[in-house]
Amino acid sequence: MTQWTLSGFGDEIDPDPVVQLAVLAALGARHLELRSAWEVNVVDLDAGQLDRIAALLAERGMAVSAIASPIGKVDITDDPAGERVRLKSAIAAAHRLECRYIRLFSFYRAPGISAEEIRDEVLRRMREWATVAEREGVTLVHENEKEIYGDTPDRVRDLVESVGSPALRVAWDNANFVQVGVRPFTDGYAMLRPHLEYLQVKDAVAATGAVVPAGHGDGELRETLTALRDDGYTGFASLEPHLALQSATGGFSGPAEFGRAARAFAALTESIGVETR
Repeated sequence: MTQWTLSGFGDEIDPDPVVQLAVLAALGARHLELRSAWEVNVVDLDAGQLDRIAALLAERGMAVSAIASPIGKVDITDDPAGERVRLKSAIAAAHRLECRYIRLFSFYRAPGISAEEIRDEVLRRMREWATVAEREGVTLVHENEKEIYGDTPDRVRDLVESVGSPALRVAWDNANFVQVGVRPFTDGYAMLRPHLEYLQVKDAVAATGAVVPAGHGDGELRETLTALRDDGYTGFASLEPHLALQSATGGFSGPAEFGRAARAFAALTESIGVETR
């Protein structure tokens, strides 16, 4: 049976990492995607806080699947020095928590500015970050967030292939594609599968953009998951439900809604013969 490694955004459950880990473990996950703890963003956690998280993980036999950083979730005209600092912090967290992946984004732009107008600067900064990642032995996974440069499949492919680094890969998000008018599997899967290395799990309704549990929207989750199974995908599947709150900086579900999202995803994976662990 095909096996994928289950993870989830712990701060969608509760600000306290003790609660985050307890709920994830109860749902069968042995990994945490770390975006924040104690209401402190992962790139702002100090060494002592990272040590506390490392100890909590070790006590429970758990690990971190990815550092869910906000890097690149800023306007392209912002001072690039700030993102360099955040990348340095994310890499330090990844090393301390023995994690390979760092999630990031490819910049917002002002109203009236086209994606083509910011392309060269986006690629320049991404190349710089990828060079640092190669040196540090981590892999950057780009999430297709709406309204950034890489929000559609063609621009995600352009980004990854133009940078051309093994340290820059794709974190695939079906719901975010739906929210920019894309049919994820139909319009993007074949194009991006060669670069897809990390799966973030949520779904959305095309008519409203509302986020819903996996398989309950228009994100073509069953088709996507079946194709991943058939292609031999064996990586992470990270729950990011956004069922109670969604904003530009993230989302929240709470334990009950996070559990509902986990059960919906489990129903899908079980129906196609994929085991999550």
